[in-house]
Amino acid sequence: MKNYLASIVLLLFGIMNNTNAQERNNAVPKLKLNNGIEMPQFGLGTYTASNEDCKSACLVALKNGYRHIDTAHAYGNENGVGAAVKESGIPREEIWITSKLWPSEYGEGITTEAIDKMLARLQTTYIDLLYVHQPVGDFIGAWNDMEKAVASGKVRALGISNFDDSDEVFHAIVDNMKIKPAVMQIECHPYAQRNDIREKVKPYGIAIECWYPLGHGDKGLLSDPVIAKIAEAHKKSIVQTIIRWHIQEGLSVIPGTTNPDYIKENIDVFDFKLTKEEMKTMRSLNKNKRFFNMTLEQKKNFVNFKMRD
Repeated sequence: MKNYLASIVLLLFGIMNNTNAQERNNAVPKLKLNNGIEMPQFGLGTYTASNEDCKSACLVALKNGYRHIDTAHAYGNENGVGAAVKESGIPREEIWITSKLWPSEYGEGITTEAIDKMLARLQTTYIDLLYVHQPVGDFIGAWNDMEKAVASGKVRALGISNFDDSDEVFHAIVDNMKIKPAVMQIECHPYAQRNDIREKVKPYGIAIECWYPLGHGDKGLLSDPVIAKIAEAHKKSIVQTIIRWHIQEGLSVIPGTTNPDYIKENIDVFDFKLTKEEMKTMRSLNKNKRFFNMTLEQKKNFVNFKMRD
């Protein structure tokens, strides 16, 4: 009898967890991209996570309502993402997978092969959003192959990552290529709100996706007294308040963590809303303080290595 009751309790607990996860998933807004496709505005970043840790983090995230995962070949954890998506049991079409090509994979013919290898690592037949990761090397040749991948159904949307270095690299893509970028990924958080870049992409209908959305864990940002006061008013954490600010600004936000508690906390931001005055206060915190300041020339030297499969 005890075993029977225990089984019933576990079953009910599982149903309740699944219901809560579905409710959280339903609460995540979607951004309609310039190609008509809708992308979940909130997701999980996987930068610095090992394959094993990435898989574990993705499984926790997916069980808690996440349906957007951001990875890259340079992160070395695409296999972990693919394994987690398979193991989750969630239909592939319900999960948005983003990845990025490294400059060593740029070039017509080279990029086509790199995309096929990426699909194999991710154990999927298509990628929802594919970025050129850095604005160096033959990114035009890469983009030509990426357009072919869209035509063949291997990729749904194309994006540019870190193309905020100069107007030249930005316009080389947006003004000359058949398929316009749907998303641009840049460092963005309350201390570096990147208003100039956000204005620059508006005419093209390009969505902004934010890496370092929490300022790379900057202690000053994560203990900011102004944000703390707003957070206290909503009985939320500073991190949750920052994520909520991103959401209300219309930005795509992908905080990265492998900590299960933080993964659960980060998605718990859809049961409150910042007021107009609170949003105005958050915007006043902008000080153009970035935490990654490598120049374009430095990137050209940094990215000069081959990625492993």
